[in-house]
Amino acid sequence: MTDGLEINDLRVSVDGKTILKGIDLDIRKGSVHAIMGPNGSGKSTLSLTVMGHPRYKVEGGSVTFAGEDLLALPVDQRAKRGLFLAFQYPAAIPGVSVANFLRTAINARRQRGDEKNDLPIPQFRKLLKEKMTLLEVDDSFLTRSVNDGFSGGEKKRLEMLQMHMFQPSMAVLDETDSGLDIDALKVVAQGIESLRGPDVGILLITHYERILKFVQPDHVHVLVDGRIVRTGGRELAAELEAKGYDFVRDELYGGEKGAA
Repeated sequence: MTDGLEINDLRVSVDGKTILKGIDLDIRKGSVHAIMGPNGSGKSTLSLTVMGHPRYKVEGGSVTFAGEDLLALPVDQRAKRGLFLAFQYPAAIPGVSVANFLRTAINARRQRGDEKNDLPIPQFRKLLKEKMTLLEVDDSFLTRSVNDGFSGGEKKRLEMLQMHMFQPSMAVLDETDSGLDIDALKVVAQGIESLRGPDVGILLITHYERILKFVQPDHVHVLVDGRIVRTGGRELAAELEAKGYDFVRDELYGGEKGAA
């Protein structure tokens, strides 16, 4: 039994169309796995299915976390078990300040049944200050509404702040590098690297190699047409950057790019 996230033969459909066609992954705590793939390959489907988005229908296979059937749990229970998802497109919540959102979310994750276990305010403030300094987040964030009027880089910094405040044991990052300039990319990468440790597993989903110049993955997987077709080390990401994804399709389909 793995202490992390184990995915076996996962098959998922969306609106009647099969997207994932048998995914196998074993992400142990203490390791960083990167998934790369072209648009439409199923990367976001994988992340949202793991987190429990109702639109994604599991047609077969299993997902366990620390030996527990993750698919049997509602979204809030998955979060309480230590699972965290950073969205590719974080939603705005007008009227809810970042500070209130973080404190409410942390306390909700700490609650067990009807018994509250709120984080004391002094501890919350101390932790928040430490993480904001680490991630170079300006104090003005705290009074702003969550993602309301935020730039792309600010949204991703807030995602990193949430991740560090929630202290997950498994973080799934869905194209967190999307749309970032180089400075914001470095801050996000620093946030990911500073989270990694023996008690945390990380699944980093990306379209490009550039973030992997700052975050060193232990394993790189290539997702094409709903299947993981190649697995390797950091050098595989460099090969994809140099050759593009067509060379993987050519290996699979003999040059027939449109094959299913």
